[in-house]
Amino acid sequence: MFKSKISEGFLKNGGSEKSLSPSFAQNLIPMPQHIAIVSYFSTGAYDTNTIDEDKLLSEILTELGISHEIQAWSDPQVDWSQFSHLLVKSPWDYFDYYAEFLIWIDKIEALGIPVLNDLKTIRWNSSKEYLLEIEAKGFPTIAGMILKKGNKPSLAEIQEKVKSDTLVIKPLVSGGAKNTLKIPVKEWADYEEKVAQLVKEEDFLAQPFVPEVAEVGEYSLIFFNQQFSHAVLKTPAKSDFRVQHYFGGTIQEIHPEAHLLESCQKLIDAFGKGTLYGRVDGVQIDGVFHLMELELIEPYLFLGLSDQAIPNYREALKRRLML
Repeated sequence: MFKSKISEGFLKNGGSEKSLSPSFAQNLIPMPQHIAIVSYFSTGAYDTNTIDEDKLLSEILTELGISHEIQAWSDPQVDWSQFSHLLVKSPWDYFDYYAEFLIWIDKIEALGIPVLNDLKTIRWNSSKEYLLEIEAKGFPTIAGMILKKGNKPSLAEIQEKVKSDTLVIKPLVSGGAKNTLKIPVKEWADYEEKVAQLVKEEDFLAQPFVPEVAEVGEYSLIFFNQQFSHAVLKTPAKSDFRVQHYFGGTIQEIHPEAHLLESCQKLIDAFGKGTLYGRVDGVQIDGVFHLMELELIEPYLFLGLSDQAIPNYREALKRRLML
């Protein structure tokens, strides 16, 4: 029912498409304002055991005296034209309804409503193909190899690109560790049919398993207006490789070393220009930071974990909203 409800309201897109500049200056908006916090119809699948950051963002906007509403991106009843600006926060199911999400992006572009983060950035960041682009530009990245929809995956071809005794297979458009498999190469035959069935439905990504994730954890550095705010270390539960909190992972605030912060800052500056928010996820291998995800659409920002997080976000919003 949900899927048809989404599709139902998206196909009337009137107006001419406008390309929004990602530059900081052009994303400043005048008063008066009525802002939509863009969220999703929560099913509990992606927000279990989390602080409600939609609510925290609403509280920040209330403190700033800004009129706003929380709206699901997929709600066909929403009149998006009533808003002066969209603030994308938690469309956490966009990858479950990707075709509809792209139509929604087209609709908002046609309306010409300013969006943070901007829609060009969101569209680019929505497919993990961006990891290969970042790798090609010389940044240490856990990128991998794309398994094209409809093609039978070949272990020999994968191993030419992915040098690892253990593979991680995930959808090219995904989140929340959905349909993510950890496969020892020596056990490929046991998984081959399952992988082939998955790849019949959509593009996948084959990546090397990174033991440092299980041994140390995954670093997440959060930036507002391209300036560092705070950082956490996410550690998976014992005998797991997924760092997400809803799989039992633990999270602690950290103060990153200078070389780690420098690496993440370079990534934000190169690929997150003009962003209000951004999260850089990765691991250190032999002292070198390797990117695993650049989160520029709907990252969980750990606003309740760091004393600096909410004040930093508030100041970033004040600057962007010209208060």
